[in-house]
Amino acid sequence: MPLLTLRHYDQELLSHSHEHSQVVFALRGDLQLEVAGQESLMAPQMMAVIPPSAVHACGSPQGSDCLVLDVPSESWLTERLGRHADASRSLLEQNRTCALSARQGQLINWLANSPINDPLIAEQGTILLLASLTAEVRSEPHGLPMAAITAYIDQHLAHPLQVHDLARISGLSTARFHARFLAENSITPMDFVRQRRLQQGRQLLISTQLPVHEVAEQTGYSSQSAFTAALSRHCGMTPRQLRRLRE
Repeated sequence: MPLLTLRHYDQELLSHSHEHSQVVFALRGDLQLEVAGQESLMAPQMMAVIPPSAVHACGSPQGSDCLVLDVPSESWLTERLGRHADASRSLLEQNRTCALSARQGQLINWLANSPINDPLIAEQGTILLLASLTAEVRSEPHGLPMAAITAYIDQHLAHPLQVHDLARISGLSTARFHARFLAENSITPMDFVRQRRLQQGRQLLISTQLPVHEVAEQTGYSSQSAFTAALSRHCGMTPRQLRRLRE
């Protein structure tokens, strides 16, 4: 069995289990994942750990490309990872979905573009990847994955967004996610979404020549008038007044 593989998932829902641990890294597109009954939504720059024997299902209506690590045996971990072996075992035994750090994302992208069918590159890449993951997981804060949540919002601004979409990224129920988000950010999830829409809209108005109605569409507003009213409340200026600032 190869250590690292590039896989494409589509709308067909695949459900299965295996005796080894698996780590899935999302590269492009959104992946719907359910592990041991817990649902999550993986956007690019996120990872999911699937523990041994856990029944899991995955699918992507729009298509998703992922880098998948099939973890070898216990003896392989001990021999190859040395002092990182125990931390890796602890990581691989728990069902978890989380955002990658910038450094991890760079490593994943490098591996995804490398000849991972070469056994030496695959093995050395796997060792480096597992060592990096365990080192960062030990030091990561125990808050919501705000980098992944924000990235998902920014990628889907033109579409309707609901709290449950963001909750799935965190692997939490909608109610629990809403409470956690408010406690950690002093703002509700949907108010945060509205802020991101208006920030992006303001940036597009200042930096592009796009018609206002197109800016409204790209940031998820149903009409130019709705966007103009929201922008005026947010920053006290209409789109025309904002554009005059750059003149």
